[in-house]
Amino acid sequence: MSQILPFQGMLYDQVRVGAIKDVVAPPYDIIDTEGQQRLHNRNPHNIIRMELGLDQAGDGPADNRYTRAAATLQAWLKEGILKRDAKPAVYYHTIEYLPPYSAPDAPKKVLRGFLALAKLEALDSGHIYPHENTRSAAKTDRLNLLQACRSNFSPIWSLYSDPHGTIIQLLDATVKGTPAHYDFQDDAGCRERLWVVTDTTVLKQIADAMQSKPLFIADGHHRYETALNYQTLRRQQAGPQPELQPYDSVLMLLTPLEDPGLTVLPTHRVATTPLPAMDQIKTALGDVFECREFPFNASTQHQARSQFLTSLKTEGTTTPVFGLARQGDDRYLMLTLKPAHRPTAQASPRAKLDVSLLQQLIVTRLCPTQQEQEAILYTKDDHEALDWVAKGTGTGAFLLNATKVSEVQAVAAAGERMPHKSTYFYPKPLTGLVINVMTA
Repeated sequence: MSQILPFQGMLYDQVRVGAIKDVVAPPYDIIDTEGQQRLHNRNPHNIIRMELGLDQAGDGPADNRYTRAAATLQAWLKEGILKRDAKPAVYYHTIEYLPPYSAPDAPKKVLRGFLALAKLEALDSGHIYPHENTRSAAKTDRLNLLQACRSNFSPIWSLYSDPHGTIIQLLDATVKGTPAHYDFQDDAGCRERLWVVTDTTVLKQIADAMQSKPLFIADGHHRYETALNYQTLRRQQAGPQPELQPYDSVLMLLTPLEDPGLTVLPTHRVATTPLPAMDQIKTALGDVFECREFPFNASTQHQARSQFLTSLKTEGTTTPVFGLARQGDDRYLMLTLKPAHRPTAQASPRAKLDVSLLQQLIVTRLCPTQQEQEAILYTKDDHEALDWVAKGTGTGAFLLNATKVSEVQAVAAAGERMPHKSTYFYPKPLTGLVINVMTA
């Protein structure tokens, strides 16, 4: 069902650029303006110059951040800053990390996967499944970059099922005892390692094993849909081709669904428009939710918050439970969905999601207009959400538990899409570790 292709990746020449940590970057869509400038200043060869270049005064059709990205890429190829591997490969990648918001002495986790090309398939093909809706502005930006550079600088992150861990065990055995091509600590404190695997027998075993596996996109929906749009444009230009062309595939990081190193974080909502008083909120939601208060004062707030968040996570393992805080009110509110309003076994996978229930039963009641909902802020950090309310950045916080990987799989397999900002898979693969420069 999935066609996975080894490829001759383009990698930085470490002799020329120095420390790899100084030339890679996080995914473009989590880089703010300050981070963008910081990465530009860090190293003259940082991948940000291509992935998310700076706009300049006087930009126009002939000179803009996309044309500058293309010129930069060609210069780096000519100068040997980037070098293409001599043999087709897959790139075994591990990320060792401390889960966000863990205690400093908590055990670390290791995410394992491999970078390869995946043959593009229509999203209704039954081979590759999305789980989130996309927005047109981001796709336009990514298409402009892809047309200018004809390269994938960052991988789409996809998941496949491998309950016995066959592929990762094969890769582990293949690289055992060999030093990683890259081995460094990134800005988030994660240990990033990458091995180049060129053994043709191993590559065939991986490709054969992946043929029976559908892929579920975890992160990079905009880039995948952009790759499909680019493929359509190139096919219109080139006409029918007897063989697979470079634009018929896209760079992916492929990770097992069952990998214990995979973390999904919740995406909390913080309203910024006026909300009713807390007692009015309780009345408005009382027909659907059981309400439990966690009152506090200045001296007990820390303890009350801890109890509130612990209860939210503990009770949320078996029942849809949500948290609410309102600016100026000295109590946290835990909302437990009443049995009569819980989704039935026959409900669609999307309808069963906590994030769908939050949107339908809380957000649309307290922020009923599109303007109010578009003003909502998002954070994966529950303390940040509550702090924003306490400091006046937001008027109210709506907290929820993380979506389970199995729930993402069920929604995608059913052909449904999750609500906006439903999942935050962690840790995000870096941009610039391996680049797919298309030759045609």
